[in-house]
Amino acid sequence: MSDITYLEDAVARIPDGSVLMIGGFMGVGTPPRLIDELVKQQKTNLTVIANDTARPGFGIGKLVEAGLVSKVITSHIGTNPMTQQKMIAGEIEVELVPQGTLAERIRAGGHGLGAVVTPTGVGTPAQEGQETIEIDGETFILARPLKADFALINAKQADYLGNLVYNLTARNFNPVMAMAAETVIAEAQTIVPTGALAPDLIATPHVLVDYLISKESNNG
Repeated sequence: MSDITYLEDAVARIPDGSVLMIGGFMGVGTPPRLIDELVKQQKTNLTVIANDTARPGFGIGKLVEAGLVSKVITSHIGTNPMTQQKMIAGEIEVELVPQGTLAERIRAGGHGLGAVVTPTGVGTPAQEGQETIEIDGETFILARPLKADFALINAKQADYLGNLVYNLTARNFNPVMAMAAETVIAEAQTIVPTGALAPDLIATPHVLVDYLISKESNNG
């Protein structure tokens, strides 16, 4: 059973220098209240593992704009010129990972696998610094699993136990990230009574969710 907690208290648990997995695709499926509270509390030196850095003033772009991110592990940054500028200026370290490989590395982290073996990126800059192995005469990249201190998850619905249901494409990275982090903090658009969610719609069971954000604030 998840603890239902105030937004401010949940984010206060995240120390500076944390590794965060943040769900979503171009901000869709990214938890907006958690992002805003990270900015408000000025959590710094964050490593963010995510599909992208959205755009200025939106989603993860808010963290970049506030100067809170020191490193991103992501599939692309092309929609956020601020991330590009900070990378060129040496203010943010960027590790670019092919999108499918990124998802599989996160899944591997959550399932206790030792590596992802993939031909994607062989012979390209994505291979630089990576271990490779040869299988049946073909070269594969040995991509290491990804784990995080915290996963920040956005769900369409939750019940009071913390079971989560996602909306459409918000189901892309959120469920696998919920498996790969030490602590999972989820916010939901609506919280419904326990038993109201159809079991076959639940993508993340409550046993994986440590904290569910209350719809109320501790500021009243």
